[in-house]
Amino acid sequence: MSVSTSPTREQLLRTAERLFLTDGYDAVSVRAICAGAGANPAAVHYHFGSKDQLATALLEARLTPLWADQLMSIDTSRASVAALVDVVISPFVEIQHDPAGHLHLQLLARFVHANPEAPWHGAWFDLDRWADMLVAMVGALGHDQARRRWALAFELILSRFSAERPLSDDAVTSLTEFVVAGLGQPCTPATVTNPAAVSS
Repeated sequence: MSVSTSPTREQLLRTAERLFLTDGYDAVSVRAICAGAGANPAAVHYHFGSKDQLATALLEARLTPLWADQLMSIDTSRASVAALVDVVISPFVEIQHDPAGHLHLQLLARFVHANPEAPWHGAWFDLDRWADMLVAMVGALGHDQARRRWALAFELILSRFSAERPLSDDAVTSLTEFVVAGLGQPCTPATVTNPAAVSS
């Protein structure tokens, strides 16, 4: 699969975005995308590999710029979990009112829920990077547990922002507080009782 940034590749992304927006993801075929872009019928396969991979490339291209700079500037030794969550959620608040932005949220939710092994390539679409940041902020939290917390957090965030109706300010506040509480909960080892140590 080519990873070039050729004009054809960009035209395929723009055409797919337009068709997904007007007809819905499921109704759009690879052939229709190629035809709409004025490209060879095999162009999607050549540049992306599949329709799903085209969709994930589209999401990375459109969503990464929304938060990449702010996330890169976060100092995990000083920043709070609340500040990190705010960086994540704030762009979603803005784009949920835009038809194209809402489409991106719906597609992202689709792939997170239905395609957990979707072929992501961007750094900020990898849970391991998010887990590393959370581990640096929350004491005694293991990487695997941090990864599970983020998986649950993103699932909740996306399910709410991809709904048909935009979230109200109060709903955004409640969602943010809930996610911050879940991610930032201090990790305490579970108490294990050894039956053999209990005297009869």
